[in-house]
Amino acid sequence: MSTNDTLTIPQSELVQGWRTKLPECLDTGFSAKVEPDEANPHALNIEIRTNDHEMLELTFRVQYMDSREIEIELLDVQQEDRSVDERNDSIQQSIANCRRQMHECAQILQAITHA
Repeated sequence: MSTNDTLTIPQSELVQGWRTKLPECLDTGFSAKVEPDEANPHALNIEIRTNDHEMLELTFRVQYMDSREIEIELLDVQQEDRSVDERNDSIQQSIANCRRQMHECAQILQAITHA
């Protein structure tokens, strides 16, 4: 049994897939900006703007560990263009929600990442 399950899709195609599918996974009114990670061809930088009472801008790096598994790293949380302490319970809930939605997007994209 082979353990070599590397991601082989070009980063540009991966970015396009995320740009298409992530908005479908996000809560109504939320928006996302997906950009390639210039340092890693298996990673994306994703900025999600919430449209709830928090009005947050969450920045994540999503890295493919293989063709199916992703690792999500929170890079920054801003509110009104200022970095905020993400340990607040409601902010933690928003972060967890966004992580779940990114995992849903990755599941949908397995049709192209695990081809």
